[in-house]
Amino acid sequence: MAITVYGDITPRTAAYAVAQLLKRALPYLVLEKWGQAYPIPSNSTKVAKFRRYEALPLATTPLSEGVTPSGKNPVVTDYTATLAQYGDFVIITDVIMDTHEDPVLQQYMQIIAEQAAQTVESVRFNILKAGTNVFYANGTVRTDVNTAITLGMQRKITRAFKRQNAGYITQQTASSPSYGTLPTRAGYIGYIHPDVENDVRAISGFKDAVNYASQVPADEFEIGAVEDTRYIRSTVATSFADGGGAKGLMVSTTGVLADVYPILFFAKDAYGLVPLKGKDSITPMVKNPNQPVQGDELGQRGFVSWKVMTTAVILNQLWMARLECAATEL
Repeated sequence: MAITVYGDITPRTAAYAVAQLLKRALPYLVLEKWGQAYPIPSNSTKVAKFRRYEALPLATTPLSEGVTPSGKNPVVTDYTATLAQYGDFVIITDVIMDTHEDPVLQQYMQIIAEQAAQTVESVRFNILKAGTNVFYANGTVRTDVNTAITLGMQRKITRAFKRQNAGYITQQTASSPSYGTLPTRAGYIGYIHPDVENDVRAISGFKDAVNYASQVPADEFEIGAVEDTRYIRSTVATSFADGGGAKGLMVSTTGVLADVYPILFFAKDAYGLVPLKGKDSITPMVKNPNQPVQGDELGQRGFVSWKVMTTAVILNQLWMARLECAATEL
């Protein structure tokens, strides 16, 4: 029964806890919104399979009268990803529950939700940043990098996408009669660390998200757009500390070599994931103190915990790119 999943709290309270956990967690899940979702039901395999039917070669040979052509056999490519389980918990003691003036359970649910979301986002980011389609802001290897992102660098990536018929992932916003608003074309996503935000804003033609005609950014952390790329920031997109060349005017962990920031660019259907949504994807658990069990015969300890099984997989290396650049010091 459902009550056994959530520990010793009632089903009504458990349902409330789940809703609050997801409400707190979802704003941190930027990558959640742009991948092909493949939720795996309970009591099923832990291997997710994504399938792509490759484009057929063009039929440019004229047909011969009365002769049936040989036809084509579609090429199918499967991508599999095996789920891994993650989780953690915090302890609640009977003394805290009996004496603390704050709503401890609610506060613990909130911080656990943030941890869960950022853990899942980090797991997915680490998988996606390992893609093989790499561009460097300067030089040919990471240890050369010590310059910021430029419009020319962005155009190299978007041109490569277009050569591969990579589809846009965001919708176009129409112009508006409202003062100061701007139309925004459909585009690709650029996933950046906040340290890189000022360099993106400095690119010629940058449009701030607050001035979009629709007033509805693609994501609450979207900062704006440059041509057909819309940039979303996340603290999960961490740098390779001291991974680049001589720092110059760039951010550096030690003050010697430039930190290298991976910016992920992706088009439609570039990657797949198992989403952190619903009871089949995340399991919160709560056990209140004052419930004696073996090993805690006095019921002195309770806990708030979470566990999730998730993974991500790149579905098309050429529809995703990693730009390695530096970030200008302020």
